[in-house]
Amino acid sequence: MEDLSTFWLGTILLGLILGSAFFSSTETSMMAINRYRLKTLSSQNNTQAKRTEKLLSNLDHLIGTILLGNNFVNIFASSIATVLAIKLWGEGSIVYASIALTFVILIFAETTPKTFAAKNPEKIALPVSIIIELLIKIFKPFVWIIAQISKNILRLLGVKNENQTSNISSEELRMVVNDAKPIIASNYQKMLLNIIDLEKVKVEDIMVPRHELISVDINNKSEILSQLERIQHTRLLTFDDSPDNITGVLHMRDVVNLYAKGEFSIENISELIRKPYFVPEGTSLAHQLEHFQTKKRRLGLVVDEYGEVRGMVVLEDILEEIVGQFTSNQNEAIDEVTKQKDGSYLIDPRISIRELNIMLKINLPVAKAKTLNGLILETLQSIPKRDISLKIDNVSIEIMQISDQTIKLVKLTKLNSDPF
Repeated sequence: MEDLSTFWLGTILLGLILGSAFFSSTETSMMAINRYRLKTLSSQNNTQAKRTEKLLSNLDHLIGTILLGNNFVNIFASSIATVLAIKLWGEGSIVYASIALTFVILIFAETTPKTFAAKNPEKIALPVSIIIELLIKIFKPFVWIIAQISKNILRLLGVKNENQTSNISSEELRMVVNDAKPIIASNYQKMLLNIIDLEKVKVEDIMVPRHELISVDINNKSEILSQLERIQHTRLLTFDDSPDNITGVLHMRDVVNLYAKGEFSIENISELIRKPYFVPEGTSLAHQLEHFQTKKRRLGLVVDEYGEVRGMVVLEDILEEIVGQFTSNQNEAIDEVTKQKDGSYLIDPRISIRELNIMLKINLPVAKAKTLNGLILETLQSIPKRDISLKIDNVSIEIMQISDQTIKLVKLTKLNSDPF
């Protein structure tokens, strides 16, 4: 090497620095490239994308080859720089040459190429994939030996060599949807986020409570007619003698058609009753939506661990969790929460806490109680009196009306968070 001229030594050194820059930028671009974009290009039969995806499927060989190449050129560059310095300025210049080479490599072979590759990973990773694939084949025996030694050292240190799954979590998926604001309309974005949350929400969170359901004795013809005249709901629970003995669900549209034909009788009504479909209260909305689809159902009776009916969930309720409130139900929401001039809210305490949190952007606890009424009773541990106020999570709740030992109206005021 000492027989080479200064020109050739300088040329070799420059080539090694460029080689170091190549390996540095390749490593960064391979790690920074968007995997979803890469999959899209692969599905479009992009040869470079398919090759890059294949390389990334075996990270041990990819990183091992890049590091082997990078270390080789850096060490070789250091040797060339030492020889060149001795030729030009003597042995006393070795230290200065090492310092100068460190700065050159840091700027031109590390920082600059890595920064460019991080900002433009696709422009680097795809074209160089063919070169890296060739180098992997050349260095494969050396990389394999190094990988085995590394694995054994990690095993001695107690580190398990397990391949992590590349499955995306719900929180990561939420971040992807949030980051897609420029290309997804806001209403579609909300729907996607609501779909992601379906697994977290249970049927008991959105069900119509048992005390709000109207039921009728199937053996009492006059009661059925009476309910038919005044009921505002389209579905009616039926029971046999005892309200706890639910026999099914009766759709009032079917009863009206039967009455219009003059065929109204207990026997004919019994034939219209649809057998009850029971749903455990802890079922997630995602699973229940799937169950409704597979079982061709639109309605289910929610039961607790003891088999007692706690409420009813319908397909429309789950769809509202995805697309938002339908027009027919907006008036009910307005009646439940009324904003006052002073910024406070008059609220029907039967409203669900989850719905109230979303509507007012607050964070009342939903671990146990499902309605605002239940949360107040849970906090006070007694039947409250009028004009009692309580504070829950930066929210002031004042009881305005009580009737028959039941809270009828409350006033909710958001409190300012402590600035300190």
